[in-house]
Amino acid sequence: MMENVQVGSPQVANGVVPVPPPLPGPTTSYNQKGLLMNGSPLRGYSCVSTATKDLWENLFDSGYKADVIINTDYDGIIYAHANILGIASPTMRGILKQSKCRGRRRSLSIRGVPPNAVKVFIRFLYSSCFEKVDMEDYVLHLLVLSHVFAVPRLKRECECQLEQGLLTIENVVDIFQLALLCDAPRLGLICHRMILRNFKAVSETEGWKIMKQSHPMLEKELLESMIDEENRQKERVRKLKDRKIYLQLYEAMEALVHICRDGCRTIGPYDKDFNEDQAPCNYAACKGLELLVRHFAGCKLRVPGKCIHCKRMWQLLELHSRLCADSSACGVPLCSNFKDRMKKQGKKDEIKWKILVEKLLRTKTIGGAPFFVKGTF
Repeated sequence: MMENVQVGSPQVANGVVPVPPPLPGPTTSYNQKGLLMNGSPLRGYSCVSTATKDLWENLFDSGYKADVIINTDYDGIIYAHANILGIASPTMRGILKQSKCRGRRRSLSIRGVPPNAVKVFIRFLYSSCFEKVDMEDYVLHLLVLSHVFAVPRLKRECECQLEQGLLTIENVVDIFQLALLCDAPRLGLICHRMILRNFKAVSETEGWKIMKQSHPMLEKELLESMIDEENRQKERVRKLKDRKIYLQLYEAMEALVHICRDGCRTIGPYDKDFNEDQAPCNYAACKGLELLVRHFAGCKLRVPGKCIHCKRMWQLLELHSRLCADSSACGVPLCSNFKDRMKKQGKKDEIKWKILVEKLLRTKTIGGAPFFVKGTF
C-alpha cells in the first residue's frame, strides 16, 4: 500500500516520488481520441463509465417517475421524462410546454412511423445508444425523427450509417428524396452521385417508379443531370484526346530538332557519321519522324496538298518555326523561310496557328527545352 507523503515532507525533498494510483478498472471507460466505445467512434475524449450509460438505459426502460406519455401508432405508449426530452430536443421542449397535463403527466404524440422506431429514437435521447439491427431496420424513420425534433447527433449518425453501407441501389431514390426534405446536403450529394453512376439499374427500381408518379419534376431534374454528366464525360474524353495530340506534337518538335541537330541512327546532318552499334534513341517520336523525313526527301509530289505525308511534314516544319527561338542555330530546314512567311500570312491563318501554339505550350511547358521559348509566334 502506498504511504501517505506530504508535499513538504523529507521524502519529497530527498527526491522520493510517490507511487502513482492504479489505472481505472474495467467499470470505467477512458478512451483516447480515435478509439471505439461500445462500437461507436469517439470524438475527443470520454471518461463516461459503462455503469453510467446502463443507469440511463434503466431509467428509460423502467420509466421511473416518468412525467411524459408518448403516444405512437397502434395505441403504443412510451413513458419518458420531460427534463431529458427537453434538454435533448428543443422542439420537444416547446411542444411539452404547450401540451396539456393529464394528471401529473404531459402527453406527446409521435405518429406516422413504427412504434419501435419511436422507442429507438427516445432511447437515443437518454443514452446516445442504439442497436445495429435497429439502425438497419429504422434508419430512414430515425433520420426523419432526428430532423423533425432537431436532434443533430442522431441525424449525423444516420447519415454516417447510410454512407457506410446502408445506402443501396434499391433505396437510393427514397433516401435522396428524404435528404432533400430533411436538409441533409452531404447525403443528398452522395445519393445523387450514386444515381448517376448506376442510372440504368436505379431507373428500374420500385422507388424510381413511385418517384416518377409522385414527383415528376424531380425525375426531370435527375434526367437533366444525367444528360449534363454525359456531356461533361464526353468533354473530359475530348480534352484528354486533345492533350494526347498536343503531347505527341511536342514530342515530334523535340525529335525534329534532335534529328536535324544531332542526327539519329541513319539520318541527320550531312557532316554526321553514324555508328552501326549506336545506342537506341530516347525520343519516342523519332522513329516515325525519321520515316516521314525520308519520305519527304524523296517524294516527287512534295507540293503541299498533293501528298498527305508531305503535307504533314510541311505543317510540322511550320509549327517548329513558330516555336523556335533561334532559326540560325536550330538546324531545322526552312525554319527562317517560314518565319518570313508569317509576316505575309492572312489574319485568319495567323489566329489558327496562334491558338494551336498556345494550346501546345499550355499542355506541356516548353520554356526550358532547347530552341523553344514561350511567346515566339
